[in-house]
Amino acid sequence: MTQWRSVKAKKLLSALISIGWTIKRQSGSHRTLSRPEYQDFVFAFHDGEEIGPRMLTRIAKHTGLTPNDL
Repeated sequence: MTQWRSVKAKKLLSALISIGWTIKRQSGSHRTLSRPEYQDFVFAFHDGEEIGPRMLTRIAKHTGLTPNDL
């Protein structure tokens, strides 16, 4: 069983910002996020989109996000 639950993209973006990610640039709904010691991460979701547990797991591997951060 996964420990992730579905969240809206807007909430996920604010959680990423709270753990140290910053918006480096934006083109439409594609935001490039940066954080020291990590590769840049492209956040390509509209604010109202629902992001499921499987995608959250993938995002967590690249960003260092944990279920407690949400």
